Amino acid sequence: MSQFFPWARRTMLLFTAAIVLAISGCSSTSPPPGIAPVTPFDLARYEGRWYEVARLDHSFERGMTDVSATYQRQSDGTVQVLNRGFDTGKNDWRQAEGKAKFTGDKNTASLKVSFFGPFYGGYHVAALDADYQWALVVGPDRSYFWILSRTRQLPPALRGQLIARAEALGIDTRALIWVTHHRTDPQP
Repeated sequence: MSQFFPWARRTMLLFTAAIVLAISGCSSTSPPPGIAPVTPFDLARYEGRWYEVARLDHSFERGMTDVSATYQRQSDGTVQVLNRGFDTGKNDWRQAEGKAKFTGDKNTASLKVSFFGPFYGGYHVAALDADYQWALVVGPDRSYFWILSRTRQLPPALRGQLIARAEALGIDTRALIWVTHHRTDPQP
């Protein structure tokens, strides 16, 4: 029996280490290597509704059109995040509410966002229009990427410029999904 305990303890330690590594990999809040979040950043100007113009594919948004994100500062310093979109498979609107926190200096556009309790993922504004009319956002790695705009569509010339900027960041722009916006969201 004494031989069982060292084996069981080692197995338990390896199992615990694997879970910790898996969770930390899923909840990275640092920007990808080589990507510097925008600074200076003004949350008051970033607040409000943004339309998702393009994204890389992920299961949590698959089949979604008319996607928007609304950001609102809370009294405790966090940011309420409300993502809404139309699920074409279910023929209905879906939404997810989360919260974001700055990962450091509030003048740097590097936040961590949670939609699931204590698990956070990185949200980094990698490029931002001087008038806060469009933004390029990356997650914890380059497979999470969004082009956001205050309008539902971008002029072709600007779209081309943003694609070039995304490519310079190392984003696979050939894989971008261009989001359509044809429905009127029933919630303002």
